[in-house]
Amino acid sequence: MRTPLSVVIGAGGTGGHIYPGLALAEALRRADPDAVISFIGTERGLETTLIPAAGYRLHTVDMIPFDPALGAKRFLLPAALLRSGAQARSVLRTQKAQVVVGMGGYPSAPAIVGAKMAGLPSVIHESNAVPGRANQFAARLTEHLTVAFDGSRAHLSGGERARTVGMPIAASLAALDRPALREEARRAFGIPDGARVVLFNGGSLGAARLTAAAVGLAARWRGRGDVHLLIKTGPAALAETRRKLIDAGAGPAGHPHGPGHSQGADAGVGPVAQAVPYLDRMDLAYAVADLVVCRAGSATIAELATTGVPAVLVPYPHAPGDHQTHNARVLSDAGAAHLVPDAETTADRLADILDPLLADPARLALMGRAADPGHHARAADLLAETVIRLAGQPTTTREFTS
Repeated sequence: MRTPLSVVIGAGGTGGHIYPGLALAEALRRADPDAVISFIGTERGLETTLIPAAGYRLHTVDMIPFDPALGAKRFLLPAALLRSGAQARSVLRTQKAQVVVGMGGYPSAPAIVGAKMAGLPSVIHESNAVPGRANQFAARLTEHLTVAFDGSRAHLSGGERARTVGMPIAASLAALDRPALREEARRAFGIPDGARVVLFNGGSLGAARLTAAAVGLAARWRGRGDVHLLIKTGPAALAETRRKLIDAGAGPAGHPHGPGHSQGADAGVGPVAQAVPYLDRMDLAYAVADLVVCRAGSATIAELATTGVPAVLVPYPHAPGDHQTHNARVLSDAGAAHLVPDAETTADRLADILDPLLADPARLALMGRAADPGHHARAADLLAETVIRLAGQPTTTREFTS
């Protein structure tokens, strides 16, 4: 009887690292239904809710961010890496892990350190056009590197041996047929007949700048029946956003959907705008959207490129290495998106961009076709193939081949 495949994935912090890790786990389960998959993260990030909710075990370690803003605390980083790496090694032994995967972000670094300590093969996946600090460090500990974008190679230690696999995304998005799902999506969100939909998606925790601009735009467009704003705020900003929409005459309180409705039951829906705390069905969100206004995390870029949704991208200005601007240019340079700096993201600026786009369906369709989906739709499977291949080889490192 063969030993079941056992893989431990290091992922945490934000959805941009966690969701690709979950997509990889899904692909590994498709390839080997008996696979034992678990995650390493910390107690700080979204992994504490997202990973158990997806049905996977989360092991937590004590790790601090790779962040210069920590001041003097940054000198604790070497000790934190050794401590958390040892904790991760213990997890790997308990799980009888055969391969370790680091998906980037500071919670994944201990997993790669632990793999090095345990003599296990490991592979990292770099999701951004400019690698983050955690993966720049982790790349020195493994021979096996994968990237979402070709441009990452130049910024990654050993990048010449990296394999471009794309960004792992959920199977529901990789195979999304937007036209086929659109009517179901419009019903799910209670979209008025004839209204075009602009989705404001600030990432896994929301984005104050985007939410403020959306509320201002809703106030400007109040009374219009040809447009509807779907605003994902994040849980913390939901109540305040709904109050502001009501005050602006753009989103009276109400619960028009039935009590069993997963997407819209909590939404304050008005003739122009509704605010929701989260989107648990991104396939419905992309299917309903004619246009998306969002940050430019690498997972979002991959999802937009794969699903063909036109976008206005507002890169997060404090991202390490300004990597979100580099990510955004992948789509803006192709003509699939407009890039707007964070400081310029106001209701007036967005209205100048959105009004002509919403009035020109042919132009929106052209933008949707302009993106190159690349490997993203197959990325989870490609990365899973790499992991399975590593599981079948000795724990001593070999040259990585694509």
